[in-house]
Amino acid sequence: MHRYLHGLAAAALATAAGILATPAPAGAAATALYVAVNGSDANPGTLAAPLATIQKAIGLVSAGGTIAVRGGTYALTANIQITKSGTSSAPITLTAYNGEKVTVDGEALAYTPGAVGSTIPAAQRGAIHMEASYWRIAGLEIVHGPYAVYCANCNNNTFERLSTHDNYETGFQLQGSSANNQILNLDSYNNRDPRKNGESADGLGIKEGGGSGNVVRGARLWNNVDDGLDLWMFTSPVTIQNTIAYGNGYNRWNIPGFSGDGNGFKLGGSGGTGPAANHAVTNSMSFANAAHGFTDNGNTGTITVSRDTAWNNAKTGFDFDGGSTSKLTANLAVGNKTAVALGSSSASGNSWNIGGSWPLQSTDQSVITGPRAADGSIASSSFLVPSNGQAVGARI
Repeated sequence: MHRYLHGLAAAALATAAGILATPAPAGAAATALYVAVNGSDANPGTLAAPLATIQKAIGLVSAGGTIAVRGGTYALTANIQITKSGTSSAPITLTAYNGEKVTVDGEALAYTPGAVGSTIPAAQRGAIHMEASYWRIAGLEIVHGPYAVYCANCNNNTFERLSTHDNYETGFQLQGSSANNQILNLDSYNNRDPRKNGESADGLGIKEGGGSGNVVRGARLWNNVDDGLDLWMFTSPVTIQNTIAYGNGYNRWNIPGFSGDGNGFKLGGSGGTGPAANHAVTNSMSFANAAHGFTDNGNTGTITVSRDTAWNNAKTGFDFDGGSTSKLTANLAVGNKTAVALGSSSASGNSWNIGGSWPLQSTDQSVITGPRAADGSIASSSFLVPSNGQAVGARI
């Protein structure tokens, strides 16, 4: 089976598209507001007379409404603030109109980059700064911000097919008391933080908080200055599926005093002192990172690691000797400096348990790192699939 659980992502995308494609019945109140680069915030926000700014539309939208953004680049002079919530029966949608390319550019904001050692004020974190629930945000590219998306105390949101790259902090960060969020088919890359000498900007961070039911599915996290995925100090289990992390932790920007870590998947922890968060990682790949492929990083919980692949990482493929009692099953480690470090963790049915050689069908990453499939999922290929046909490692 090449993918698991893509149906939910596809259904969500279809729902968002359907909202835009289906006209309101005659006499019904309009549920969509439109934004365009040639619009005006004095306009009513119709397709014929769109608004000019996403922020104005956020101020006007009601629960159950949709903000449809026309293609173009929206250069911010202040970050976008989302503080109103939808409801469980009437979420709010913010989406690119009919698949048009929408770029939110935060280059003119403060802290792009901040001075070395400076702290970004909380409200200025993120080209999109969100403290709200019951939103669906889809199809946007967010670049050059002090974080791209920064979501604190956010619940019951869905984020689909976002591209967060070349930001001056983490591409997408979720933290605080945040539960039941879905991050689907995210591409997050080339994010860096000269402000902290490269020790902070990840592709995706779910950090410093807690909340059950958070899911990451179908993400690609690459060439970020610190880690691909970082769950540092998040106290609740996070589910990660069908996700790849590669090329993280290298100093491509010649940052002085460089201190990027370079793990593909940093699964919580803090130096062996906690918290104990029982994350689950399934059918995911980590390759060509500057440090470990997958690491507990001092998480003292029981992490479930199944059908994952670590290939060609500069340190350990599966590093689970930091204090966890994790369970590793049917994973593949090939070409790493060290295959595995278990500590108190247990392992069964993995490539190192089975032994022997593990030649691969393909080490050509061009398909898996190329255009996504029509449903937003990562395109399938034989990349890093073992030639011996054993049900070990990821299939994407």
